[in-house]
Amino acid sequence: MPMKSDIFVDASKFDRSTVSEKTKKFNESLIKTWKDGPRWYEVGAAEYRKLRWEGKTPLPKPVILPGGVNMTIPSRDPGREIPCRYFKPANGVSKGIHLHIHGGGWVLQSEAYQDPYLKYMADHFDLTVFSVGYRLAPEDPFPAGANDCYDAAEWLIKNGEEKFGGELMFTGGESAGGHLAALVALYLLEKAPSFAFRGLLLHFGCYDLSGFLPMVDHHELELVIDLDVMQKYIDALLPNTTPMERRHASISPFFADIRGKKLPPALFTCGSEDPLLDDTLFMGAKWQAWGNEAVVRIYNGAPHGFIMFPPGTCDAVQEGLDATEEFVKQKIGT
Repeated sequence: MPMKSDIFVDASKFDRSTVSEKTKKFNESLIKTWKDGPRWYEVGAAEYRKLRWEGKTPLPKPVILPGGVNMTIPSRDPGREIPCRYFKPANGVSKGIHLHIHGGGWVLQSEAYQDPYLKYMADHFDLTVFSVGYRLAPEDPFPAGANDCYDAAEWLIKNGEEKFGGELMFTGGESAGGHLAALVALYLLEKAPSFAFRGLLLHFGCYDLSGFLPMVDHHELELVIDLDVMQKYIDALLPNTTPMERRHASISPFFADIRGKKLPPALFTCGSEDPLLDDTLFMGAKWQAWGNEAVVRIYNGAPHGFIMFPPGTCDAVQEGLDATEEFVKQKIGT
């Protein structure tokens, strides 16, 4: 009888020969689209943000929905406020709060760039989805943005019931947002030990900022992100730091010592055609190795950022949204 491994991986999730034609065509269109536009560091971060807001980059112009509400919350830094935007469920019944942390390589986007996605989560999860507009690099390098996320989480713990009629239950985000959400969870273990998230929604995050895990080097497709653009993001976020300094757990959650710690249940999702694939695989395995619940979902052929694209464009979009909804509803008991 063959020996049984203590760790099981479904290799079919990574088999390029079984990727659907729909997903292949979607990836081909993305590769062409990204070749047509400048990269953010070629025009500067501030100018690129402006161009993206105006719909003059490879990504379409952001859609602003009337149901979104803008507000500010206090910052730990005197004299400033943190911009935020939230959506409540369309049915008017909110069972709690999800702290959403947007992606964009710690350099791009804001709380106002993904209204349809935020509204989808609010309506399908029955949660108030609260997106924090954390400070961006290179103007405000680490830890400015992370501190804003910590402040948002602590503010929601203290004020969520009064302001929104429910407690903070989840945090999560995409790419850089997944990284920051993992940092928030680790931060609160120390700063608010009596608080516990119901779950984390960690979509294709980057958990090792010290030099990248192997798939970043091995990934040969110019599909949304690649080694070059990722290195520019890291350089903007962490200027004048060495790879060893970037291994500190306050920067790279992969290096956190989680032995004996009770971490929140976490949903990790990633596409097999994402340079950050190893981050999800290794972080999810580490989460489980020390007795914590982690659900790791890999979507064959899906690119970086897949869950943010409109449903129907790629097989994985609705599958990822459905898996996230299932995870959330299990954790809130509905």
